[in-house]
Amino acid sequence: MLSDADQLGAATPSQTTLLVNHFLFRDLGPEIQERLRSLARVRRVARGATIFSKGDPGTSLFAVASGIVRVTALSPQGKNAVFNLIHEGEIFGEIALLDGKPRTADAVAFSDCSLLVIERRDFMPLLRDHPELTLRLLEVLCSRLRRTTEQVEDILFLDLKSRLVKTLLRLAETEGGEITISQDHLSQMVGMSREMINKQLQVWVKWGWISLARRRIKILDPESLARILAEEEASA
Repeated sequence: MLSDADQLGAATPSQTTLLVNHFLFRDLGPEIQERLRSLARVRRVARGATIFSKGDPGTSLFAVASGIVRVTALSPQGKNAVFNLIHEGEIFGEIALLDGKPRTADAVAFSDCSLLVIERRDFMPLLRDHPELTLRLLEVLCSRLRRTTEQVEDILFLDLKSRLVKTLLRLAETEGGEITISQDHLSQMVGMSREMINKQLQVWVKWGWISLARRRIKILDPESLARILAEEEASA
């Protein structure tokens, strides 16, 4: 059951504009876009709150109107692995939405979030009536699969330092050069201890490649970092 702060409410026009401008929906006609606007509801979630857990029923599709969502899985030993960070304008929860089966991971608010929610019972008729929407959703799923495959390859073929570089450059590209993330969360994404993360980051601070502040990493010299990755990939 949702808390008072988590209750669903009506979406504003600016929030639904973000939804209909998404790759999935932006080329649909105005009639379908208006239907989406009427179906979307807003859920506000405080930083650190669980949006859904692995094994929960997959009853809705989410779009991030503001904030960042962290998608994770917990090992039997209690270790967290971060699969993805979902930023403003992106969707998540589409796998369980399509097949109606339980959620495959946990979704947690990485910051205070406003989420647009469309229920599965409302979304499935859209897919049946508009096959082009189904094809676009398959493209989103293929993109997720490619990203997962890349993560597995990185674990198998890249050393820890190169995995850290690749993660930093990818996050910096998404967030505009300054990354908002703790070293604990970064260690969960890379598969590297926080102590090792901090040690390597301090080296790059000394060399002038990055700067550090509380929960923030600013990339100052992306070219030097990229050379580390290029040299590792060339020697593989």
